[in-house]
Order: sequence, then C-alpha cells, then structure tokens
Amino acid sequence: MAINHDHKAVIVAGGSGLVGSELVKQLLDSPSIEHVYALVRKPMVFQSHKLECLVTPDLLIHTWDEDKVAPTLGFICLGTTLKQAGSKSGLEKVDYELVCQVAQEMKVLGVKKIAVVSSLGASIRSFSHYLRCKGKMEQAIRQVGFEHITFVRPGPLVGLRDTPRRGEIITNGLLKVLRPLLIGRLKNFIPIRASRVAQAMIYSLFQSTDKKVEIYHSAEIKQWLKQYK
Repeated sequence: MAINHDHKAVIVAGGSGLVGSELVKQLLDSPSIEHVYALVRKPMVFQSHKLECLVTPDLLIHTWDEDKVAPTLGFICLGTTLKQAGSKSGLEKVDYELVCQVAQEMKVLGVKKIAVVSSLGASIRSFSHYLRCKGKMEQAIRQVGFEHITFVRPGPLVGLRDTPRRGEIITNGLLKVLRPLLIGRLKNFIPIRASRVAQAMIYSLFQSTDKKVEIYHSAEIKQWLKQYK
C-alpha cells in the first residue's frame, strides 16, 4: 500500500506488547516510513536506524526536542489485566486514564490520525468493568480532535507474549474446539493473530476515507485484509 508522504514519522505506545511489537516490526519494515518513535518503559530489542525509543517509566512524554520530526500517525496498544493491575482501579488507570493521557500527548505532538487497540464488547454500558473501561476510553478519545480514529476490537489474540496469559491460553484452547459453531457475529470470537490486527491498524490510517471514526472487529479485519493480498 502506498503511504502518503505527509506521514513519514509515526509514534507507537505499548510497542513491547503482543500487538504493539508486531506493529513496530511492520512499521520498521515499511520503506516509506522514515522514523518510528516507540514510547516505552524500557529499550526495545529491535535494532533499526529508524527506531527511536522514548523511554519513560510512566509512558508520558515530559520533554520534546523541537528539532525532532513530528509524528503525524499514532498507534496505542496499551492494556492490562485485572490480575496484572491488582485491582479494578489499577486496571482503569491503565486501560482508560493512561490511554487517554497518551492520546492527548500524541495530539499535542502533531498526530493527526490514530489507531487504538480496544476490545470485543467494549461499551460504557457493559456489565464487565474491563469492557466499560474500554468503552469509556473510546468515548473520551473521540473528543480529542483527531482527523481520523480507528478502534480495533479484536477477540482472543494469537501470538507470542513475553509473559503468557493463562486465561488467554485456556480461552483459545476452548474456542479451537468450538470453532465450527462460531458463525455470524460469533466469528469475532475466533482467535486472530496479533500480526493481522497490527496490519489492519496500519492500513486503516494509510487509506483515504471521509469517516472520522472506524471500528474493526476480528471478522471484519480478516475480511478487509483479503483485498491487500
């Protein structure tokens, strides 16, 4: 896919996670992208002259050198689990508050279009605290003022994590058995590779569209990406 020459520098938050690491890898492999800023808590393992790690313990940008090329595309792949966060309030601080803070910072830096990892079932009316946080996050980011926003709402993810999630392993195993029954909207529960989610995030920001907000679920991502094979 041809990349607009106005979008040579991008910024990624959460580049060490499952989707984020795939995203950084694909961006570094793209000959049209000249600079990738990775907002991380520790340096990444990737080696590339195009990669610049912005290392900060709270994932917030406290200073910015005005001589740097400003990113125009932003990607947010931040998220946690209740077990990792330790409490519902801890989860909300990451999945809602931190994501929104990072989005605001990206807007200030010059980001015009943004793609954010959300979740299947995200809704401010959900009975699930996790899904309510995702819904609140989506609602807040819509108000930031980006030219375009893509929310990807994948179901179960497939890929290699630095720290495997036991619940994810069990869920993927059960869904593999139930796969023949997953039809219609239930197709969104079929596990999807993190690399495909990352690819959809990138393509969604590079395409020309008049829509300000787009939402892609797993089944839609798989169908949509077929046109780029």
